[in-house]
Amino acid sequence: MYLIKDDFERPEAGILEVLSTLSTPNVSDALGRFGGMDSNIRSLFKGVKVTGPAYTVMNYSKDNLMAHYALKYANPGDVLVVTQQGSKRGSGWGELMSLAAKVKGLAGLVIDGPVRDVSELEEIGFPIFSNGVMAEGTVKKNPGAVNYPVCCGGQAVSPGDVILGDDDGVVVIPFSKLEKTVQKAKSIEENEVLMKKRILSGESIYDILGLGKYLNDI
Repeated sequence: MYLIKDDFERPEAGILEVLSTLSTPNVSDALGRFGGMDSNIRSLFKGVKVTGPAYTVMNYSKDNLMAHYALKYANPGDVLVVTQQGSKRGSGWGELMSLAAKVKGLAGLVIDGPVRDVSELEEIGFPIFSNGVMAEGTVKKNPGAVNYPVCCGGQAVSPGDVILGDDDGVVVIPFSKLEKTVQKAKSIEENEVLMKKRILSGESIYDILGLGKYLNDI
């Protein structure tokens, strides 16, 4: 059975621009230390960052038909969030799809399955976060879903939720919590700047954070 929705609410560009300046650790802390995808969902290359609304895709295992549908109908700036139900068998993404995604202006891909054509992917430069690399491909004929809630990398992702990915991994920000999360993450970042100055002046993190209260200063 094919389940397809063609549109969803997307956040304003301005707040996405601010979010893109923040780090995934600080954003996750702002979410109460939640929101992070599994540690095996990593960028293929260092220095890659991605920010944008999630365009969600559920593929049948070892099939990428729905990812091709998403590649055709997603909007520029969207991040494709593709679940292959955690399968590490069959690469659901490769060189030609990355080229098409970059030409279309998509922001990036997060997939809980492997990809292939690594050398070509690096040359194209389209941001990809995946759980591995595998030469074996997939078929294109089985049912799936587009723009329905999915579970990717251990996180629930709904269409329009915001994806932030960098060298530390991927964080999912619920659409309804975006503005509050960005404000809190900015505050955390500002506080860390002050902490660095205190550390450089010789103070201990133990004292700066007042951790003695948990041990009764034993």
